[in-house]
Amino acid sequence: MADLKSFVAKWSPVVHSIMRIMIALLFMEHGAQKLFGLPVAMEGFTLSLFSLLGLAAILEFFGGLFVLVGLFTRPVAFILSGQMATAYFMAHAPKSFWPVVNQGELAIIYCFVFLYLAFAGGGSWSLDRALRKID
Repeated sequence: MADLKSFVAKWSPVVHSIMRIMIALLFMEHGAQKLFGLPVAMEGFTLSLFSLLGLAAILEFFGGLFVLVGLFTRPVAFILSGQMATAYFMAHAPKSFWPVVNQGELAIIYCFVFLYLAFAGGGSWSLDRALRKID
């Protein structure tokens, strides 16, 4: 049992950082798709940076970039969590009560992972920790 506790204690900060990095990379794809048409353009979509969707695209790409490198992780993750809650209630919830029906599972997952990061910080592999010695 002591070995398991030692193993978990040793690897938890690393796994925390890996989760942050992977979530950020996946989230950035949504912004890149809207902003740059990469990896594939959204069908029937014209971006106006001064629209709600334009703001979402900027937050997704650049907010995701900040989370990726772990810079200002807590405030950025808090903002992104709010963005995902807003996206869920504006775009998904009106379609159905059930997330599996309204296709809002991903927005909910992002919302709660970012909320977790807002409280937990960037982890051991973050610029926050390296530059300011905070986590």
